[in-house]
Formats: sequence, C-alpha cells, structure tokens
Amino acid sequence: MAEKLLAGHAVRRLRRGAGLTQVALAAALDISPSYLNLIERNQRPLSAALMLRLADRFDFDPRALGADEPGGGMDGLRRRLADPMFADIGIDRTEIEEWLAAAPNGAEAFARAFDRAVEGGTRASTEEAVPIALVRREIERWRNHFADLDAQAETLADELRLSSGDLYGAIAERLRVKHQFAIRILPADVMPDTVRRLDLHARQLQISEMLDGPSRCFQLAYLLADLEALAEINALVSGAALADRTAQRLFRRHLTGYFAAALMMPYARFLRACESSGYDLLLLQRRFNAGFEQVAHRLTTLQRVGARGLPFFMLRLDRAGQVSKRYAGASASLLVEADGRCPLWDIHAAFARPGEIVRQLVALEDGERWFTLARTVQAQGAALQTGVSAMFGIALGLKAEFAAPLIAARGLNLVDAEAQPVGPGCPACTRTLCAQRSAPPRGRTLRFSDRERGLSPFSFAND
Repeated sequence: MAEKLLAGHAVRRLRRGAGLTQVALAAALDISPSYLNLIERNQRPLSAALMLRLADRFDFDPRALGADEPGGGMDGLRRRLADPMFADIGIDRTEIEEWLAAAPNGAEAFARAFDRAVEGGTRASTEEAVPIALVRREIERWRNHFADLDAQAETLADELRLSSGDLYGAIAERLRVKHQFAIRILPADVMPDTVRRLDLHARQLQISEMLDGPSRCFQLAYLLADLEALAEINALVSGAALADRTAQRLFRRHLTGYFAAALMMPYARFLRACESSGYDLLLLQRRFNAGFEQVAHRLTTLQRVGARGLPFFMLRLDRAGQVSKRYAGASASLLVEADGRCPLWDIHAAFARPGEIVRQLVALEDGERWFTLARTVQAQGAALQTGVSAMFGIALGLKAEFAAPLIAARGLNLVDAEAQPVGPGCPACTRTLCAQRSAPPRGRTLRFSDRERGLSPFSFAND
C-alpha cells in the first residue's frame, strides 16, 4: 500500500537535530531542496519510499514521524475532534490539513490541552475509565503494532516449529524443560470462576477445562511471553511513561497478550495466509488454531514497514452497546473513536444471528465508505454456577476502497452500491432525515412546529 502522510514538522526536527541544511538533506535523499522545503511546510506528503530513505539515513522507526507530527498528525487530531463536544462545528479533513500546515504549534497546543483534560477525567467517556483511556492512547500511538515484540515472537515460533508441529505441545514442553513449569487441566468444579491460575509454589500453570483449544494455547503462550519477553515488555511500559499504576498494569497485560497472539500467528506466515486466502477469517482460524476474536485482533496489528496488511479496525461490545475493546490500528476510523454506536450499523444485528458473519457497507456523514464484518463470540470459561453464557459482538472494518481483496466482499460493488448511512451515535450525529434517531445532537438548537412532524422526533438547526 502506497501510504502517504504530512510530516513536515517531524522531518524538520529530524534535519535540525542532525545539524543539516535543507540542501544537505535533500542531496542525501536524492530530491530537490525545493521539494524538501514543500515537505517541511506540509505542502507535499511524505511518500512511503521517501519515508524508508529517511529511516535508512537516520536509523529510526518510521512510525515516529506520524507520532511526532503536531497533535499526532491528521489521525490524532481527527480522533480528538470526534469528541461530541465538537459535533456542531463540523471540521472536515481539508480544514485539519490547513491547520497542520499553517499553525502546527497551535495544533500541538490544542492536542496537549485536550489530552490533559482527559487525564484529569473531565473529558473521559462514560465507557472508559481514565487508565483505560491512557492505555488506548499509547496503543494507538503505536498503531497497535509493536515491531520488537513481533520479531521476537516470530523467531521463537520458528524455533518451536522445529521441535513440534503442534504449537500447544511445543510451548508446554518449553515451559517444562526451560522454565520448570508443568501444565494441569483442572475440572470446572475445581476452578468454577477462574480460567487460569499460576501456582508458583507447585510450579504449575493450571487451566480450566472450560477453555477451548485456541484459548488453552493462548494461556500457555501468555505465560511464555511473561517469562521470555519480559525485558522488551518492561522497556515498552517504561517508555510509555504512564504515571498511573493501573494504566501501567493494563498496558503490560496488553503487551503480554500481544506477544502471545504473535507467537500463535507469526507475522510473515499470518500475512501470507491473509493475502493468499483473501482474508478468509474461517480459514485463518483453522490454519493457526485461533479463535475468531484472536484473529480479528491480529488483523489490526499488521503494520510492519515494508510488509503491511490491510488497515482494519476492531471493536468488541456487548448487547447493551458497551465497548470493552477498541483498536483503530492504521484505520483512523471514527466508528472506533465514537462514544456511541449507530443502531443502523449491523454490528448490533449480529446478536440475532449468533456465529454468523454479517457484512455491511456503511457511509459516514463526510461520505467515507466502510466495509464492516460482525460476528458474535462466546466468553470462554463462563461460570457454571450462574448459568450465564456471556456473548460479545466483534466488529471488523476497513475503508471500502481497500476491501476488494477480501473474500467476504466478493460480489459487492464497493464503489457504487448503496451504503447504509450511519453515524457515531445520536448525540454526535447531525443527520436530519433519520427515523431511528433517539436523541438530538449535542450543540444544536431544537426546532418545534405545531403544524407538522418529520421522520425524526427531533428537528434541529443544522448549521
């Protein structure tokens, strides 16, 4: 994918830090000084090819360019401006580009003020406590791709494959021989409300029999990650500079789980399987002995430089619409960032069709078209005593313009087919002709008429 971004601020800072003039850097990159000047003024985007040349010249992670852009660049500012408090302003993509080009320091000041408000709890969403919001921000800063963890997990996975074709057995043997940990599968009545327990005294990893095969393998991989990727995980947690202790523990848990998933679905092999199968989710589950949710999450992490997958986002929510996981990855989708969900989005319909993949083409207010897939999953190891089988909806999505390779999109006209209009939840949506509306948009003046009643119970000024 030929990805481009406006990163003039970061390029200029990189050049000045190296003590180079524009002429010197332009010569090193084999471009003209005038073209470099346009890049630094955000008059031209930074192409993927030029980004790689910069990375080779200065030996740094190219993701730092996007992260160092004022306010996190286009994606960072769009995420913040998706907050309902800005719903009545209607700032479009062009205005954000002009803002970054004309006043990068002003954009950075806005981003810092907004983030400080979030950290203080004044703008935290009702769905997310402050520590979770802080961890989400750090995950999205990396676009949920941690290259060092991926590389280490891939090397370890290749090593384990040499000893056994069965990953579960290979991990169990490594835990036994190298770390002196035994694996015990215990009856549900012994572990009625626990799916995993680490008994350090007995040197045992105890797992509930209620877990299916992929979940058991993940629990073994999780322990191995905690034992063999500890230094890398500690470095990432330390680098995040999270002052909140709870946020630190949440981020550590995410990174450990990330390594475990990368061990089960090694990057290069998984990406090849995605591309050769048309991102066939069922095939990927079978080939890598993984659950639907595990595969869905893994799809959001495929951002290796030079070997990127499609830019998926993922959401996990319950029947009440409460979100427990959200990963924007490289998608920068407002469907992920919104506090609310649109009832016209078929992620909710998936609960009426358990286990079935529901596909839908949707369009946001700004005209962006997205192809989405939704399916339910059962919570593993639910307590037998309560008789409650917890169910969640998993939504995957990417821009319609990228969805053509998907086997799930075959037969669908992604360009011209009618797309279902959706929004980021009623309080943040300003569509006027919506019979499904249950609340007026924030920041809009309601209008009343004794003579007529429209499709929506709420009529409002749309300017």
